[in-house]
Amino acid sequence: MKLCRIKTADGIKPAAVDQDNVMRDLSGHIADVTSATITPDSLAQLAAIDLNTLPEITGDHAPFLGDVRRVFCIGLNYYDHAAEMNLPIPEHPILFMKACDVTGPTDPIVIPKGAKKTDWEVELGIAIGSRALHVAEDDALTHVAGYFVANDVSERHFQTELGGQWVKGKSADSFAPIGPYLVTKDEVADAQALSMSLDVNGERMQTGKTATMIFSVAQIIAHVSRFITLHPGDLILTGTPPGVGGGMKPPRFLQPGDVVTAQIEGLGQMRQNVVAFEG
Repeated sequence: MKLCRIKTADGIKPAAVDQDNVMRDLSGHIADVTSATITPDSLAQLAAIDLNTLPEITGDHAPFLGDVRRVFCIGLNYYDHAAEMNLPIPEHPILFMKACDVTGPTDPIVIPKGAKKTDWEVELGIAIGSRALHVAEDDALTHVAGYFVANDVSERHFQTELGGQWVKGKSADSFAPIGPYLVTKDEVADAQALSMSLDVNGERMQTGKTATMIFSVAQIIAHVSRFITLHPGDLILTGTPPGVGGGMKPPRFLQPGDVVTAQIEGLGQMRQNVVAFEG
């Protein structure tokens, strides 16, 4: 199942995508897509609905989850990305967080005030569907509700040149776009075999496969749950393949007027305009 939230004249409504890629209105069954919606029992109930009986719905996509709890991120998790950044392969997953709200797949990316090096990072996202603490790697995927496309937008000047941890370079408003929908795990045969790419103004910048992750989805969940209790509605961004602007020679960063398109095999596409900060 592909779950999403659609902006309409009557507010945001929950929806699912049918086998013909038609969006169907779920508001007769649930009020919203929330952390409670993506638990195993709730997903099983939704899966039993005949989507063809539901009315069609159109509109722009809001973030697919209405109450995201936390956004965890894994840094330097692709061998080839670590190489382009001239950084050593980490011995353990590098964990940080985004402190901003998530945004939708067509909402603009806003370059922060004072920014100099705003960068792109297409990433596979994981949505947690059940409580996970001290999870074994072999059991980790049972806690996954589904997967999605994310862009770990980053301001490199804030991240690496102003001291402290990465969070301030990762958490400006609009720096956590997700979508267009949550693809439940039953529709993803192998999360470690997905192609992914990102374009800026139609020019291919990133091309990668989740097979080149240093730490797999299962390893990431097991690692994070060793230190932090994960709950339904928590999101984890799993790292980016090579081709980020900061790794280019010379470096290249986002400018107002740019258009960023990010896609992952089977999970959909995000297309976002880059705009300047106002205020």
